[in-house]
Amino acid sequence: MNVSSKKGMVATSQYLATKAGTKILRLGGNAIDAAIATAAALTVVEPTSNGIGGDAFAIVAFEGKLYALNASGKSPKAISREKLIQKGIHEIPRFGFLPVTVPGIPSAWAALHQKFGKLPFEVCLEPAITYARDGFEVSDIVAKNWRNAARIYHKYLSGEQYQEWFDTFTIQKEAPKAGSVFYLPNHAKTLHEIAQTKSESFYRGALANKIVEASKRFGGYFEKEDLEKHEVVWSDPISISYKGYEVHECPPNGQGLVALEALKIIEGFDLTGKTREEILHLQIEAIKSAFADGKKHIADQLHMEFSAKDFLQDDYISLRRSLIQETAVLPSYGTPPKGGTVYLTTADEEGNMVSYIQSNYMGFGSGIVVPGTGIALQNRGHNFSMEKDHVNVLEGGKRPYHTIIPAFLTKNGIPLGPIGVMGGFMQPQGHLQVVMNLIDFHMTPYEALLAPRFQWMDGFTVAVEQEMPKEYVDYLSKIGHHMQIYEDNTSFGRGEIILRQKDGSYLGASEPRCDSLCEGIE
Repeated sequence: MNVSSKKGMVATSQYLATKAGTKILRLGGNAIDAAIATAAALTVVEPTSNGIGGDAFAIVAFEGKLYALNASGKSPKAISREKLIQKGIHEIPRFGFLPVTVPGIPSAWAALHQKFGKLPFEVCLEPAITYARDGFEVSDIVAKNWRNAARIYHKYLSGEQYQEWFDTFTIQKEAPKAGSVFYLPNHAKTLHEIAQTKSESFYRGALANKIVEASKRFGGYFEKEDLEKHEVVWSDPISISYKGYEVHECPPNGQGLVALEALKIIEGFDLTGKTREEILHLQIEAIKSAFADGKKHIADQLHMEFSAKDFLQDDYISLRRSLIQETAVLPSYGTPPKGGTVYLTTADEEGNMVSYIQSNYMGFGSGIVVPGTGIALQNRGHNFSMEKDHVNVLEGGKRPYHTIIPAFLTKNGIPLGPIGVMGGFMQPQGHLQVVMNLIDFHMTPYEALLAPRFQWMDGFTVAVEQEMPKEYVDYLSKIGHHMQIYEDNTSFGRGEIILRQKDGSYLGASEPRCDSLCEGIE
């Protein structure tokens, strides 16, 4: 359902996290304080999707101006493709220390607070500390995902390096059941230390030492210097105009460029008179084309041959658009002229808003929990390429291609609100569909999130939720798409939207595909 509020709003994928954010708003905090509180709480109450050892991105609207934050970390300086090959490793593994890059989440919280925060930092983290220390009720979808992760980890993970995960996140080797109360005491202690040191301990103190010690013990490449040199990156968002609105994403190494390129391709088609299934075909073909470019060219910005703007030039977009046919085609990348995740949104009475996303990746991440800390480490390095000359090839001190992306809408430069859909490579596809639902089909936030989604998988294969009308599926099959109908909708993303109305109030909604809550304050 849609929720309205005059004084502020929080929307997340987990209701206890939403409560943490609205509590901070009621204490006099602003949207940024609420985002920090909510993000910290999500590491506790939805550990199946994120943790202290993950990465984060944000777009912040503060006093009418947009700021993009990249808090993804680099690979250890000592690692390299060549070193892994010498060890007989030709694909970057999903589990263990090898895919772990420097976690950025604690730095994101500290940077957001330092630049925009209003309440004391430790106040913002207090709700999360309380949940971890005193226990929290495990919600339904979280319990389902936890159970699935435990089953996978029991099957594939063994040995001392993974024992801490089982000790932290299972009870007698079983995932907690929905409705049960679960405790994360080490997580609470770590959050308290992060709160007291404004995240310094994580990168230059006792927590950093424990991370490096675990890395050396379990075959990683981390040195103290890798953590000490970690810095967030502030920048302007990359943006396009789309039918009278502006859509904003974070610059690479994130994949927001994919969503923007696909939207620009779509914008050039006259949708008047087209059926919804015909529009679905155009959306699928546009996202395929944009993904082909993204997977070929997106990497750490310092290593990219082209800038994001090169892919959004009118001539290049027209060229990519011209490749779309009336039937499905295999995607191919172009060469332009040079020129497991949680999402949350917050808003306050002054008009400040935050679009924020953080993740470990693939559920709990690497399977590594730093002993005695509760820090579940991400596995973002899994997205590096092992192709020698690829722009995203594994190198030391480099950020990988990143899937998590927050988005933001403005109109005539005035902030309207944050939009996000979490879920790996589904995210740009979710952004495309939700933005078009809002702008092209004039849906409310809840309608835009509720509408059945497609997900391009690879080649000609397209998955759809079972709620997708049969006539749409039949049409897409007839023109060459290999359609798969999924009864389980967990892979189609989970999103939240908050939009500021003309009178200054907010209208928002959260995702019905998870244990979500959108709550306003009066």
